[in-house]
Amino acid sequence: MDTPATRSQTAVSPQELHLMDRYWSAANYLSVGQIYLLDNPLLRQALAPVHIKPRLLGHWGTTPGLNFVYVHLNRIIRARDANVIYICGPGHGGPGMVANTWLEGTYSEIYPAVPQNEDGMRQLFRQFSFPGGIPSHAAAETPGSINEGGELGYSLVHAYGAVFDNPDLIAACVIGDGEAETGPLAASWHGNKFINPARDGAVLPILHLNGYKIANPTLLARCSDDDLNRLFSGYGYQPIFVAGDEPMPMHEKMAAALDKAFDIIQEIQKTARQGSAPQGVPHWPLILLRSPKGWTGPKEVDGKKTEGFWRAHQVPVAGCRDDDGHRQILAQWLQSYQPETLFDSDGRLRPELQQLAPEGNRRMGANPHANGGLLRRELIVPPIADYEVAIPRRGETQAQSTAVFGDYLRDVFTLNAERRHFRLFGPDETASNRLSSVFDATDRVWMEKIESFDESLSQEGRVMEVLSEHLCQGWLEGYLLTGRHGLFTCYEAFIHIVDSMFNQHAKWLKVARGLPWRKPVSSLNYLLSSHVWRQDHNGYSHQDPGFLDLVANKKADIVRIYLPPDANTLLWVGDHCLNTFDRINVIVAGKQPAPQWLTREEAAAHCKAGLGIWPWAGNENGSDGPDVVMACAGDVPTMETLAAVDLLRQALPSLIIRVVNVVDLLGLQSKQQHPHGHTDAFFDDIFTPDRPVIFAYHGYPYLIHRLTYKRQNHANFHVRGFMEEGTTTTPFDMTVLNEVDRFHLAIEAIERVPGLHQTPAAAAALALFRRKLDEHYHYVRAHGDDLPEVRDWRWQARS
Repeated sequence: MDTPATRSQTAVSPQELHLMDRYWSAANYLSVGQIYLLDNPLLRQALAPVHIKPRLLGHWGTTPGLNFVYVHLNRIIRARDANVIYICGPGHGGPGMVANTWLEGTYSEIYPAVPQNEDGMRQLFRQFSFPGGIPSHAAAETPGSINEGGELGYSLVHAYGAVFDNPDLIAACVIGDGEAETGPLAASWHGNKFINPARDGAVLPILHLNGYKIANPTLLARCSDDDLNRLFSGYGYQPIFVAGDEPMPMHEKMAAALDKAFDIIQEIQKTARQGSAPQGVPHWPLILLRSPKGWTGPKEVDGKKTEGFWRAHQVPVAGCRDDDGHRQILAQWLQSYQPETLFDSDGRLRPELQQLAPEGNRRMGANPHANGGLLRRELIVPPIADYEVAIPRRGETQAQSTAVFGDYLRDVFTLNAERRHFRLFGPDETASNRLSSVFDATDRVWMEKIESFDESLSQEGRVMEVLSEHLCQGWLEGYLLTGRHGLFTCYEAFIHIVDSMFNQHAKWLKVARGLPWRKPVSSLNYLLSSHVWRQDHNGYSHQDPGFLDLVANKKADIVRIYLPPDANTLLWVGDHCLNTFDRINVIVAGKQPAPQWLTREEAAAHCKAGLGIWPWAGNENGSDGPDVVMACAGDVPTMETLAAVDLLRQALPSLIIRVVNVVDLLGLQSKQQHPHGHTDAFFDDIFTPDRPVIFAYHGYPYLIHRLTYKRQNHANFHVRGFMEEGTTTTPFDMTVLNEVDRFHLAIEAIERVPGLHQTPAAAAALALFRRKLDEHYHYVRAHGDDLPEVRDWRWQARS
């Protein structure tokens, strides 16, 4: 494996530090201009109201510190030929990211309409936080970014995800002291305990302590240096302090701090890569940078403290368009950077400053790891035929779907062992979700002490387990965004913990898909098991299928929801999802032994269609159509639907029943609503235009109504699903509590077929099914188990 180039032994000269200070001034000037100016980018005229944006949007306070770090990272990259990406945690420091990528030339290469001259500078300023322009925060549109900055807390976890299996990469991650107060960021400090210096890259956290958030001090900035040293030493870091407000001494301190940090990283990696296995977790460097909020901005505005206080957070001088005094403050502020010494008459950065930026792909805005699709290689996958569950008789074979899929994942690890571009992430649930087969091919990564009695732990492991859904999600996002592949497995109820992270990634993908220069990255794949219907041992707290509702809100071209009813369908769906890109795929599958319904060939055809009729389960036999459609989505609802059909066919053999199964949930929509949707004609062929549809659904019933409300037969859809009823009880009792069990489904079918319930046979069937529900109620509470006829039920093929 490569190691970072040996550092230049030449100390940073005063002349170079002076040039760096000017470069920093250029970045600050461009950042202020983006927030305030519509025109007059080089102040060739006296600043007038017409030059000021009508709505001043953006965040100044964190930006000068981000610019300061960027120019110093440029120096270290040039001095060492280091491979560095810049992760901007204070997401609203977007003007700094844009300014620096424009100065280094990346921005204009990607966006030729914003060239490196006065006209380009004018466009750079105008577009920022402006209709038809770009966001105020680091986003997919920002070159060099892999971190959606609209929400705080995820920068450090993304940085760690980015360097796994990237031995030559250093992720320099600037963390805002406000961001450091979030739960996900607080947990992210433990990422250092999962880095193997022999095969992974390194993260350099830079905690930016500028003292204030929107209107309050920050907790960590008010801590003493001694307390911070103890805190981060305890986390396993070597803290390096840089503090002050005078530019030149601060440049000297920061240059020395970065040299020290990169020396430490190099020594750790060199030792590990020469074959000396690390004993425990290395103490990686961390820089704590104390600088004033709004550094180099106005000291006071209207007699009130601004620089070094929360008033610098957003727009320090707010009335520049209408207030002559405020406009004068802005003019003096911009002139303090001496733009005439930074840019030539054409508005180009002066040559002596241009040379400070790295070249080519070493520029942080152009680093291919920040556009991971450039590096992505296809995942090698085994043929799913190797894992097929044989179906000699439908419903007779019992299998654990996720255990079968675990065998497939084991071989994915094996086939991609040399490429090292696939990892499995989960919060201590790999075994619980029946994926233990993967441990035949790899272990859990563990850098701390390993006891002799520990199982499946090693420094070379490729399964990432930590009891934090935030870390699992963030690591996977960072891993995918830098060109690799992965899967996140989680208990269904607790995937809600990352709802907001899912939202941000979905937004990133939606925007990135519209940017031709952003190359496709592997899809974010969720496997949700231990689901709502089989949480009988954990109870109500573990019973929630609502993540599917959140997912369905996102742009149709981004999200997919799959509910495979058995192992062969899970194999097809899982294999398909691992080979997709620029998507978020959610798969919900049970881990308990369950009936198996479809052969591999049938499963493939069914999954490709997304939904379809199961003719072997119904009894249409060439009739003019069914009396009732029994539809289902999800493994337990499918079993209960087929059991209900069995009951109905025994009690009412003349009732014509059609069984429809849905595996691709969003395929219920039209093609206009979702790429996997179906035409009205196809939908009517499946569900009929006018017959009652009894739909047993895995989640909250309203989602099915929402997905089908435009269909001709929607008024006849009667959906049963999770009704927020749960407890610690038996598997079948969970379905009864929510009225999605076989007896309730059969009763609903009889009551919805016009006139049927009035016939003697139907009346007798209704009475029987209601007695069975009563019998179940008393039996389960007396014996703690389900009725034998329910527990031991098997599908019977009927002519």
